[in-house]
Amino acid sequence: MRTFRAAACAATAASLLAATTACGGGSPTGGGGSNDKPETLTYWASNQGPNLEADKKILTPELKKFEKRTGIKVELEVIPWSDLLNRIVTATTSGQGPDVLNIGNTWSASLQATGALMPWDDKAFEKVGGRDRFVESALGSTGATGSDPAAVPLYSMAYALYYNKKMFADAGIDGPPATWDELVADGKKLSRDGKWALGAEGSNLSNNIHQVFVLGKQHGADFFDSRGEPDFTSDGAVAAVKSYVDLMAEAKIIAPGNSEYAQNQSLGDFAKNKTAMVLWQAAASTFESQGMKEDEWGVAPVPVRSGAPGPGTSVNSMVAGINMAVFQNTDNLDGAVKFVEFMTSDEEQKILCSAFGSIPPVKSAQRDPAFDRPELEVLRKTLAESAAPLPQVPDESQFETTVGTAVKNLFAAAATGREVTTETVRAELVEAEQQMTKQ
Repeated sequence: MRTFRAAACAATAASLLAATTACGGGSPTGGGGSNDKPETLTYWASNQGPNLEADKKILTPELKKFEKRTGIKVELEVIPWSDLLNRIVTATTSGQGPDVLNIGNTWSASLQATGALMPWDDKAFEKVGGRDRFVESALGSTGATGSDPAAVPLYSMAYALYYNKKMFADAGIDGPPATWDELVADGKKLSRDGKWALGAEGSNLSNNIHQVFVLGKQHGADFFDSRGEPDFTSDGAVAAVKSYVDLMAEAKIIAPGNSEYAQNQSLGDFAKNKTAMVLWQAAASTFESQGMKEDEWGVAPVPVRSGAPGPGTSVNSMVAGINMAVFQNTDNLDGAVKFVEFMTSDEEQKILCSAFGSIPPVKSAQRDPAFDRPELEVLRKTLAESAAPLPQVPDESQFETTVGTAVKNLFAAAATGREVTTETVRAELVEAEQQMTKQ
C-alpha cells in the first residue's frame, strides 16, 4: 500500500463519500503506511465474473506470469461492486490505497477530481503503447474532457437485450423487440403463469442510472447542462425515468419483487427461466455459471423509441467498461505502469476479455477470432455506433447515487401499487437535484 497527500483531495473525496451508500469505517484491507517492499504491488480488481472466486481463478495465473517476467509480485484483492466505490473513496480520504486499481469508467471524472490518481499524459501512454492502441469510445470515458485521462481502458462493454428463445417461441413471438412499444406488447404475452417478461434491479443504483441515462438520451435529456450542473428535472429526464418505472407500474411486465433486487439477481431469474428478457452488459459467463446453455438465449440491441439504433440517432447503451488506474503516490510507479502495460497487452487482453466475456478496448486485440461470437458482435457494433458515455463530470458518482435512489423509490412505490405519475417522478428528481446542490 502507498500513502499520498490526502489533504490535496479531501474536499472532493468528502463529497464523493457523502454520496455513496453503506460507507465502511476503518482502513481498507491491506492498508497502512509506505511499503518497504517496492517489488510488491497491491491491486484492487473489480468483480467481472459470476463471483469473486471466479475472478481470482482467472486473474491469479496471469499475475504469476507478470511476476515471473518482471520479478514484481502482485497482491490481489477482488472487490464486489457494492463495495468498490466506497473502498476507493475511503482510500482517498484516509491516505491509504493500493498501487493499481480497477474503476468503473463512469467514475473516472469523479475520482480524477480527488487528485489521488496518476494522470495519463502522452508520455505515460507511450509506456503502454500509445493512445492510438485504444478504441476512441473507451478513451472517452477515462476522465474529464480537456484533461489528461485518469485511467487506461481495460475492459469494454455495452448493454444488450438478452432473451429466452424457448419462452419467446412458446408465446408465439418470432424474434426480439426492436422498439420499446414492441417490448411492452411482447412483454404482455410473456408475463403469464407466474413468469415475467423483463428482469430489473430496482435496488441496484448504478444499473438504474445506466437504464435511465439511455432512455434520457432517447428523450433528448443529458441530466447535466453544458456547465456540468445537474439538470434532473427537464421534461426529457422526467419522461425517461417514468418510462422505465412504467414497465412495472403501468405495463406490468416486471415483477414487483424486482423493486428489491440488487446486483445480478435479475440474471439469476433469467438463467432459471423465470423472466424472458434482461438488459445487461456481457452476461454470457454468468448465464453459463448458472447452468444456462448458450443456445438457450439470444442477444439483440437494446430497444429504441422508434426505428433502429445507429450513428448519431438512437443511443441504446452507455459506454460501459472498466478502467485501470494508478494511485498518484505509489512508491513503485515504474512497476505500476509496467503492470498496466502487461494487463493491456494484446496477449492479456485476449485472455482476460475472453474469460470475462468483455470486449478488448485495444484495437488490435479486438481482431482476434475469439471475439467474433454473436453476443460480442452485437456489443461491439453498439459501442462503435450507438453508445454514449455517461457525463464525465466530477459529480457523476453523486448522480448515480441520488438519481439511482430516486428510481429505486419509484420502483418501490410501483411494487406496492401506488400510482407513479409525472408529478411523483418529477418530485423525486427535484429532491435528487436538491441533494446534489447541497453537497
